Amino acid sequence: MTKEYNISVIPGDGTGPEVVAEGIKVLETVACKCDFSLNFNNYHLGGEHFKATGEILPDNLLETLAKSDAIYLGAIGHPDVKPGILEKGILLKLRFYFDQYINLRPVKLYEGVETPLKGKGPDDIDFTVVRENTEGLYAGAGGCLKRGTLDEVAIQESINTRKGVERCIRYAFEYCRKRNKRKKLPFCGKTNVLTFAFDLWERTFNEVVEEYPDIETDYAHVDAICMWMVKNPEWFDVIVTDNMFGDIITDLAAMIQGGMGIAAGANINPEGVSMFEPIGGSAPKYTGKNIINPIAAISAAQIMLEIIGEPKAASWIEEGVIKVLRDDLKDVAAGKMGYSTQEVGDLVAEYITKG
Repeated sequence: MTKEYNISVIPGDGTGPEVVAEGIKVLETVACKCDFSLNFNNYHLGGEHFKATGEILPDNLLETLAKSDAIYLGAIGHPDVKPGILEKGILLKLRFYFDQYINLRPVKLYEGVETPLKGKGPDDIDFTVVRENTEGLYAGAGGCLKRGTLDEVAIQESINTRKGVERCIRYAFEYCRKRNKRKKLPFCGKTNVLTFAFDLWERTFNEVVEEYPDIETDYAHVDAICMWMVKNPEWFDVIVTDNMFGDIITDLAAMIQGGMGIAAGANINPEGVSMFEPIGGSAPKYTGKNIINPIAAISAAQIMLEIIGEPKAASWIEEGVIKVLRDDLKDVAAGKMGYSTQEVGDLVAEYITKG
């Protein structure tokens, strides 16, 4: 019997619908090749919906999304909506509601893609960042007093629980073992200044490491991680860190792998509904021009298939991405690829069909 998956699709804002369309094209192609089916349900959330209705993400829709096998997201962010409204109301709300406590960011430089790091190539840039995704400074704890006055006080609190920290660290160890490459796992923090939060992280990390004698571990301050990521990216295999630092270092990582146009990630609940997305924003200035690079959205679809249990199909997508980046695209930047957004999706799908 053919296996079926229900995928909730939130195309989102700006160029989100354009890149998601190419991801779906590739997903449908690989599903046919690998004999499973995907049922896509579209939900038009984002800036335009908010402007028209005043609605961001209704609670009854969360109940519907909970029936999905995965959520596939395009991009959130609209120039006519104040920053933070959509991001908190959709992205963070989805992460917290579905307890997507792992943010997984593969960082891989493919052949044919340029990196700004002199002398580095695909053999040097191939690692993954495991970021805690539901706690820290993004938990929303804090407040403001006497706003707009000289006595204004703003407090933003970092919330770290033993449960949240430990499950993230354990996921990183298990992922590092399964990845089975360098088998190195540094913990990234700031223990010399943020002594309360990262004392908890460090003690937990040092306790869990005893269960994984096959994995080499280390500690580095976040500023050192940034320096080494630029100077010696080949040192890294898997990095585990908190929410805020993970958010920062993964954007740096996207640049060394070639740019936001090819960077993809996942918000994972290993026991529940996970969400997959390209890392780049909605890029409103490119909307409707059919020139944005869809590779990140296609790679997000690849990660989705890996997580829901279709590794062979995921490998077909990655092989198609590798071929297109190596043999076809002139550049990964919008408008410089030598192909339109749709044509890039066609190239990947064609490789899967003929491969």
